[in-house]
Amino acid sequence: MIRGLKVVLDRDLAALYGVETQALRQAVRRNADRFPDDFMFVLTGKEFINWRSQIVTSNSDKMGLRHAPMAFTEQGVAMLATVLNSERAIDVNIAIMRTFVKLRQMLDSHARLAKKLAELEAKYDGQFRIV
Repeated sequence: MIRGLKVVLDRDLAALYGVETQALRQAVRRNADRFPDDFMFVLTGKEFINWRSQIVTSNSDKMGLRHAPMAFTEQGVAMLATVLNSERAIDVNIAIMRTFVKLRQMLDSHARLAKKLAELEAKYDGQFRIV
């Protein structure tokens, strides 16, 4: 979660698609008009430092972290599949979309359970006060 959005970072998508992160980023830059801010954004300096401090990397890994990552929302991931037009990109995109759907279902289920629990607490709190 970054900026309150569920996102996938460029380096993780590159690994899934079987391409170099640099190649993925170049493809996105070449097709910038397909990636508005609600599809993809680059982490700010503060977000980048925050994110970097939360991961454990060796010095060799830090070489790939000189630039702030691109963060892709669900719509951005879908658009990325059109930019990286390969069989693997299509398969990976389908898997990622299914994962986003499952995540959304889990969050919805959690919200419904929380609401039901709050209703039960409100109902029984009054009864316990009487006792």
